[in-house]
Amino acid sequence: MSVDGDRDGRDLEAELESAGAGTVGIPVDAICVGCGRIRVKRSSLEELDQKLHVDPDTLEASDLTSFKHVCHPCKGATWWNPVSVLTGLLESEGGE
Repeated sequence: MSVDGDRDGRDLEAELESAGAGTVGIPVDAICVGCGRIRVKRSSLEELDQKLHVDPDTLEASDLTSFKHVCHPCKGATWWNPVSVLTGLLESEGGE
């Protein structure tokens, strides 16, 4: 389910393009369990405990598991909990 767009003044496309989002995987909005920061991150289907052939458009955040990713304010790799799958950002890139 795509839940893209302007969230609390955040530019989700700019967050996805930043180095902090990562370069591989589907875009998800996720919350850092360390500091509570919400950011767009990329995570592979494997990291999200999904089969590789799953269509990201069919995924809901509740289908996904937590994943490890860098959090700059926490100064290291921390666990992130998916809040939503940002398939609209994936579609705007022409697919993954």
